[in-house]
Amino acid sequence: MVESKKTQGQIIVSGASRGIGAAIAAELAGAGYTVVGLSRSGDNPHGQGIACDVCDDAAVRDAFAQVAAQGPIVGLVNNAGLHLGSPSHALTTDEYETVMRINATALMVGCREIHPYLKEHGGTIVNMGSFFDKLGVPGNLAYCASKAAVGAITRCLAVEWASHNIRVLNVAPGYIETDLNRDFLARPNVQSWLK
Repeated sequence: MVESKKTQGQIIVSGASRGIGAAIAAELAGAGYTVVGLSRSGDNPHGQGIACDVCDDAAVRDAFAQVAAQGPIVGLVNNAGLHLGSPSHALTTDEYETVMRINATALMVGCREIHPYLKEHGGTIVNMGSFFDKLGVPGNLAYCASKAAVGAITRCLAVEWASHNIRVLNVAPGYIETDLNRDFLARPNVQSWLK
């Protein structure tokens, strides 16, 4: 996504207040982009922040309009996410739907709502997936399912929106310790599985 410091425009990063999102925002800001971070807190240590619940369609739509009023938008990084681990036999429907809502549905909404702004001049959408989208990981049914959905959403949009000069990419990293997964990674069974 970082092509040249000469590129003008704004990039929106969801979940930019901490963890991977903050690192992405810092990298983009260092490359000369104007970074607007969306988070529930509205914090963005590397640029402008807007308080926005990405699970609220109207709030996302309003935030994107606010950014567009400031100048051209050239990209979106759908980074906000949630990990809830649970043995599958004990996973509640509410827990499953919460993970899917944040990791997959909100991501789809972000793509849909940014489309009108990118369609005119082209741009890039980066969806944060996970290598869990292809693995069977005990206690991670909801997370794995949500990240598999991210991959499918990305593939469909990449094909559908290519003619609009919109690139849609799925970045699927392995383990990166953040405050989101620190407790999970510290579990003895996870440590032994990773070795």
